Amino acid sequence: MAGNSFGKQLILTTFGESHGPAIGGMLDGFPAGVEIDTDFIDKQMARRRPGQSGVTTPRIEFDKVEILSGIFEGKSLGTPIGFIIRNSDMRSSDYSKIKNAYRPSHADFTYDRKYGLRDYRGGGRSSARETAVRVAAGAIAMQLLNKLGVAIHAYTSSIGTISISEKPVDLSGTEQSPVRCPDPVVSEKMEMLIRKTADDGDTLGGTVTCSITGVPAGWGEPVFDKLNADLGKAMLSINAVKGFELGGGFAMTGKKGSEVNDTYIVKEGKTHTVTNFSGGIQGGISNGEEIYFRVAFKPVATLMKPQKTVDTNGNETILEPKGRHDVCVVPRAVPIVEAMAALVLTDHYLRNRSAKF
Repeated sequence: MAGNSFGKQLILTTFGESHGPAIGGMLDGFPAGVEIDTDFIDKQMARRRPGQSGVTTPRIEFDKVEILSGIFEGKSLGTPIGFIIRNSDMRSSDYSKIKNAYRPSHADFTYDRKYGLRDYRGGGRSSARETAVRVAAGAIAMQLLNKLGVAIHAYTSSIGTISISEKPVDLSGTEQSPVRCPDPVVSEKMEMLIRKTADDGDTLGGTVTCSITGVPAGWGEPVFDKLNADLGKAMLSINAVKGFELGGGFAMTGKKGSEVNDTYIVKEGKTHTVTNFSGGIQGGISNGEEIYFRVAFKPVATLMKPQKTVDTNGNETILEPKGRHDVCVVPRAVPIVEAMAALVLTDHYLRNRSAKF
């Protein structure tokens, strides 16, 4: 299966299936001599793992990252960093009755058409379980970015029809919210909506907003490897993502150029823009301003109510729900968005550094 590697200078390759013995990854191209705090990796993994609150799937995975190579005495060696995350709470029997049915809006049908077979247990390779590997790799990348003064903060900005007000947003309360919404009033409304939707056997989508500060001007490549293009690809590779919007995004289509052009000023001896409709990226290259974007997640495809579908023989059938699933993936997706942003930024930092030697 192709398409398992991401990045050019910093390359992450992931492997494993949802109900296999383990998932894992290989992070190649990470520079030597960077101090790696494994406690930080554990904290990031805990933010993504299932069973962390009353509004997530009850599946329990401890998601302990086992480092196999590339780190010695607390520092990166410059060699490939290999790691695995063992699966422990699988209930493959939950899927035995639907192994021949195509679940609506899942990858069952498309995998069958492409490969001629599939792992029906939790979706196998197409499962969001794979994103745990991304969070682990992103936690390693973040530790290099932190030394460079780059900070990445994502949060839940909408769930269903409930959304937080536009910027500026105080992000200090994000992790105190079970849905990772920094506004406590909006957070409570979101949590209530998730619980009500769960009682109805239905699911919800939402939006994650990400803010990145500390990126200097000059990261990114022209034409096909634009920084915003790579961020878009990274976000759209996350399960259930259906949209990516940078800066002023789609709202700018209804504006005039005079309303959204980011004019320049000199402040404290440095060039800045007065506004930031560009989202910190111009011509595919960072301009030194805050990079911000939004990621749209569709409602979870697995419903706790019967759905019409067809089986592998083309017969119409009724899909009876079973298993443990999120009503809304958005709260657990926040650290995944941050991790993918960290991998993209670290990749472009390394490319920019080598370009100047």
